[in-house]
Amino acid sequence: MRVRTLVVVVLLLLVALFAGLNWAAFTAPTELWLGVATVRAPLGLILLAMMVFLAAVFLGYVVYLQTSFLMEARRNARELQAQRELADQAEVSRFTELRTHLDTRLTEIENSLAADIGELRNRVDPK
Repeated sequence: MRVRTLVVVVLLLLVALFAGLNWAAFTAPTELWLGVATVRAPLGLILLAMMVFLAAVFLGYVVYLQTSFLMEARRNARELQAQRELADQAEVSRFTELRTHLDTRLTEIENSLAADIGELRNRVDPK
């Protein structure tokens, strides 16, 4: 496990331990002012529920980010593979073209050399 994950797990366990040890205080009803009315409710339990809700929202956000990152990485890998295959095909095409050019040029040189040798023989040994 990574250090960050371990720290988060330890902190969550400490909060759970704290809530368990002080459960009576967490569930003790208190008068809460809501801006328009006063209600009696357990303040500790409300705050604990809000913390759990925020943790779930952040966890969902992290999962969303990780999923979108993985999808983007997969898309980039596919594009990279397609570009690699295209480059390989272009290189094979260039090698084929080079071989064809070299074969043609070699044939031209051989023909020219054969003509030059024939001409040289005719000069040296005219019949």
